[in-house]
Amino acid sequence: MNKVLSFAALAAGLMLSVAASAQEQATTASSNGSYRPIPSSDIMFRKTIWRAIDLREKQNKPMFSEGREISGIILDAVKRGELQAYRNDSLTTTLSSAEVVSNMSYQEAAAGLSEEEKAAGFSNESTDDWGAPAKKGAANAAPAAAPSYGYRPKDIYQMELKEDMIFDKKRSRMYHDIKSITLLVPSTLSANTAGIEKPIASFKYSDLVRVFRANPDKAIWFNPQNDAQHKNLADAFELWLFNSYIVKVSNPTDSRLDEIYGSQQQGILASQQAAADLIEYEYNLWSF
Repeated sequence: MNKVLSFAALAAGLMLSVAASAQEQATTASSNGSYRPIPSSDIMFRKTIWRAIDLREKQNKPMFSEGREISGIILDAVKRGELQAYRNDSLTTTLSSAEVVSNMSYQEAAAGLSEEEKAAGFSNESTDDWGAPAKKGAANAAPAAAPSYGYRPKDIYQMELKEDMIFDKKRSRMYHDIKSITLLVPSTLSANTAGIEKPIASFKYSDLVRVFRANPDKAIWFNPQNDAQHKNLADAFELWLFNSYIVKVSNPTDSRLDEIYGSQQQGILASQQAAADLIEYEYNLWSF
């Protein structure tokens, strides 16, 4: 009888231990954005990497098909309240739906007078409807604000993916553990007068997988070869059906590759070298 009780106590203890471990793993996933977190005890190697994804590239167009742009799917989920947005990829400070919409907006610059109009005698001075100088009260009135517009999903073709490359010693393979995806306003848009990429919001990858699975009719990776074999966007990320290039590898100064090497051209070369080094590292693990 004592042996039976001891065995029952041991089994209960093991179940509690497993439950605690599962709870700890779930907490880790919810805090860092990982969809399938790997226990720390199984990690032999880890390197944090940031990758740029240009959705205009041929290999990435299935994520950016007409009416099913991944940027539009994400932003629509934010507006519906189904997806939490964050200020950056540290995933610590949240953004409201209104703040995301604000980051998606731009103002059209006020049109000035052309040289021909100035030569004809027109000026920027306030006038009334008949061209006469405006009265004092009208002159002191605040100028009309420039109209505000929102970027279309097709305009948001630049994303940044943050991942941990992890070698799992228990399974003896390298994993791409995606943490977050950030939507960016491209620097090349004419409406982006700043001329630099501007972050709209960052999102936990685990939250994105949930949204993609919940919207199978919209969240589609379009298969151009077979309409019967479209995939969910969550599967497309799982199978790595996209092209990207490395823009930053974790380093003591938290600098991007183009900052470390002094120019965008050198940063591209460093990106290719970083990708090759990671492949070589994984290969060497199998050589010994």
